[in-house]
Amino acid sequence: MGIALPVIAAPMAGGPGSPALAVAAGRAGSLGFVAGGYKSPQELAEQIAATAAAGVPFGVNVFAPNAVPVDAVAYRRYAEFMAVEADRYGIAIDVNAPPIEDDDGWRDKLDVLRAYAVPVVSFTFGVPSRDDLALLRKTGALLLQTVTNADEARAAADAGVDALVVQAAAAGAHYGTFTPARPIPGPPLTEVVAEIRHAVDRPVIAAGGLATPEAVTAAIQAGAEAVAVGTVLLRSNEAGTSATHRAALADPNRTATVLTHAFTGRPARGLRNEFIDRYAGLAPFGYPALHHLTSPLRKAAAAAGDPERVHLWAGTGFRYATEEPAADILHRLAGRL
Repeated sequence: MGIALPVIAAPMAGGPGSPALAVAAGRAGSLGFVAGGYKSPQELAEQIAATAAAGVPFGVNVFAPNAVPVDAVAYRRYAEFMAVEADRYGIAIDVNAPPIEDDDGWRDKLDVLRAYAVPVVSFTFGVPSRDDLALLRKTGALLLQTVTNADEARAAADAGVDALVVQAAAAGAHYGTFTPARPIPGPPLTEVVAEIRHAVDRPVIAAGGLATPEAVTAAIQAGAEAVAVGTVLLRSNEAGTSATHRAALADPNRTATVLTHAFTGRPARGLRNEFIDRYAGLAPFGYPALHHLTSPLRKAAAAAGDPERVHLWAGTGFRYATEEPAADILHRLAGRL
C-alpha cells in the first residue's frame, strides 16, 4: 500500500472518518480512508478529489450490497416507537411510509471509484461480484474485503480480492458480518486472525478493539501484516466526530460498550445508553431500513447534545481515545514514540 507504518486508520462512516483524518494518516506514513458509506456519489467524488490533492496514500471504503430485508409488520411497530422519540425534538416520522431498502448508491459509487482511480478500495457488509471487482482492478486499485470468519474469507478470496480486513466483534460501529441476523460468536481478534490465515492465502489486516501498542503487537504476531484502528482515533484532532460523541467517549460514567441492532438493523458496537436499553429487545433486524428510519432522530439528538438517543459507536478500547493529533496516536501504536 506504499506506507511505512503497520497501523492504518480504519474507515469510519457517518462523519468521524473525515478527509482531514485520511490526509493526516497518510502524512504520518500510514493510510487513511475516505468513508463512502451514506454519502451521495457527488459528495464521495468531492472528498476523493480533496484527499487525492494532498498527495498522500489513501483508500476509499464502500458498503457492498447485502441487504437485510425487514419484516413489514415489525417495521411499522418500530416506526411507531421512533415517532414518539422523534416528537421530543419537534420532528415527525411517518409511520405509514414504506421502509427504504436501497443499496447506498452502489453502481454510481463504483463509477466514481473508476473515474478517480482510487489506489485502495475496501468493501464492507458483502462481497462484490467478480465482474465489479474486475472493473475496479482495471484501475490498478488494491482491493480489500472486510471479513469476520473463515467462511467469509474463503468467499472473498474466491471472488478475487487482494487482501482481507479481519474484524473481531470488539470493533466499534458496524460488525462486518455477511449474516447480521445470526448470533455473533465473538472470539478474540488473535484467534480470528490465526484461523483465517490458516484457511486462506491472503494478506491480513487485523481490526477490532486495538487500542494499545501491546494489542497491535499481538495481532501482528498472530499473523496480520498490519492493523486498522478506528475508535482510538475518534477524539483525534482531525476526526469528524461530533461534539456529543466526543463528550460521551470521555464521560467517566460510561463504562461499557454493547452490540446492538436497535439503531440501524445491523449489529454495531457502541457506548450503552438509554436508547439501547429501551429498544434492544424491540428492534427488528433490517438494514438499511432501520438506519433510514432512525437517522432523523439520531441527527436531531446529536444536534441537541443528547447522548441518550444517538449512536455512540465505540469499540471496547474506547478509554484509550485521546485528544491529540492522529499522527501521534498512530506512531505510538506502532511503537515509534
